[in-house]
Amino acid sequence: MSARPRLAAAPSLGPGSRWPDHLARRLPPGFAVMNVAIAGNRVLNEGNFNAGINALARFDRDVLAQPGVTHVIVMEGINDIGAANAAVDELIAAHRQMVERAHARGLKIYGATLTPYEGAAYFSAEGEAKRKALNQWIRTSGVYDAVIDFEAVVRDPAAPTKIKAEFDSGDHLHPNDAGYKAMGESIDLSLFKPAGS
Repeated sequence: MSARPRLAAAPSLGPGSRWPDHLARRLPPGFAVMNVAIAGNRVLNEGNFNAGINALARFDRDVLAQPGVTHVIVMEGINDIGAANAAVDELIAAHRQMVERAHARGLKIYGATLTPYEGAAYFSAEGEAKRKALNQWIRTSGVYDAVIDFEAVVRDPAAPTKIKAEFDSGDHLHPNDAGYKAMGESIDLSLFKPAGS
């Protein structure tokens, strides 16, 4: 009997009831989703003690070492950009490392674009330029096996640096329940077909 397929979702916006829960409801029976998000978590270094070990350091333990994992979604970097002023090149290098580690285990790994955050406490024009640059790399580099474009789902067409009002939780960083639902429902389920199907 084959192992139950499992998706490890590593979103920077996602502890609690979030888009991975909406995605899980849409997947075939027997396909488990693990949400390994930590609020405030960063890719490159630790913030305060509540934000946990950085995503790059915990990727093997929290994602790759979990039994039965077949697919991974990575949505990471906004806290590095907003709270730690990280360089885009460093974030890209970290994303590449996660992809290489996943591929070495034979896993499919998908990159999710970072959602807009103008109005958030740590928003800056410099940070917005970095977010756009990282998203452009995620979309066009071909490093990830596929791209999940969450930015396109929740951004305000009239003000693309902001989340649509109907999807904004009020902090201008995290989507509300309707936004997370739209994100979870936007994901192409064909990305999770078993190998050979």
